[in-house]
Amino acid sequence: MNAAAPFASTVARIALENIVREYPNKPDHVLNDAADIRAPRALHPVFYGSYDWHSSVHMHWLLMRVLRAFPDLEEAPAIRAAFDAHFTPANVAAELAYLRQPSQHTFERTYGWAWLLKLQAELIGLAAGDSSARTWRGTLQPLADAFVERYLQFLPLATYPIRAGTHANSAFGLMFALDYAEATQHIALRKLIAAKAHAWFGQDRRYPAAYEPGADDFLSGGLMEAALMLRVVDGCSYADWWQVFCPATQDLQAWLTPVVVSDRTDAKLSHLDGLNLSRAWCWKMLEPELPAHLREPVARAIDAHLAASLPHATSGDYVGTHWLASFAMLALDGR
Repeated sequence: MNAAAPFASTVARIALENIVREYPNKPDHVLNDAADIRAPRALHPVFYGSYDWHSSVHMHWLLMRVLRAFPDLEEAPAIRAAFDAHFTPANVAAELAYLRQPSQHTFERTYGWAWLLKLQAELIGLAAGDSSARTWRGTLQPLADAFVERYLQFLPLATYPIRAGTHANSAFGLMFALDYAEATQHIALRKLIAAKAHAWFGQDRRYPAAYEPGADDFLSGGLMEAALMLRVVDGCSYADWWQVFCPATQDLQAWLTPVVVSDRTDAKLSHLDGLNLSRAWCWKMLEPELPAHLREPVARAIDAHLAASLPHATSGDYVGTHWLASFAMLALDGR
């Protein structure tokens, strides 16, 4: 058996439970009138579980990632049944109708947008050899199209980036949209993402890594930016960009040292486990392109960050387990 299969089974079971768990729920929802006071499943018949809409989307992505990597996993039939139940034309039409309300114009911008496109990109990969995935991909495509259109409308208006280490982080919002643009060969979207990344981050100097983390960060603003620029800067030029961007030696230690999580039952403080996992994910992307003297410290940092937070991605309080497993998968992918 593949050594990674037990972990895949564990996170699959967690995700399968989460995507049908309607409560507790924290909706991103504007009430226009009393008629809008509805249960999460009525508002979002596809993505009603996992505490909030975006977490439901990335738990669906986690299931699709597991199914693509481990098609014979014991949980595979249950994953397929869940997707058959959730990804129906009527359910997706209801999600689209919600998006089209004028009051929902900023709904999940851009974190949820990015995860929806990441999910669809994963479906596209699986659909190449799986007839069921082709059906799911086709059913979800109108929702993906709607979020692509939102990116195309919003990015030209976004003069300034959001560098916070939480959901609105601009570099994260571009990263997964770029995955989708490349999976679908959407040239206009890819060009817009690259142009915006260069405009926002191309001139950054000596990133102040010592200012991180914030108390409820689950992303490193600086490492996300560096990982995004790796994708949009020509290979030979990235070394030059990194040399100018790289934090001072003493500040760099902030990114190489795992953060402490003081209370994993606190919905905000538990974000810091996600920060450890997302740092490991970003460092893994960056490691091959870093100067030689950084590769060994970064390799040690990846292991340290995983050791600090990986066990908490699959056990503990629901404030963490409704989402952390997907960041664990990002951090472990390719290992």
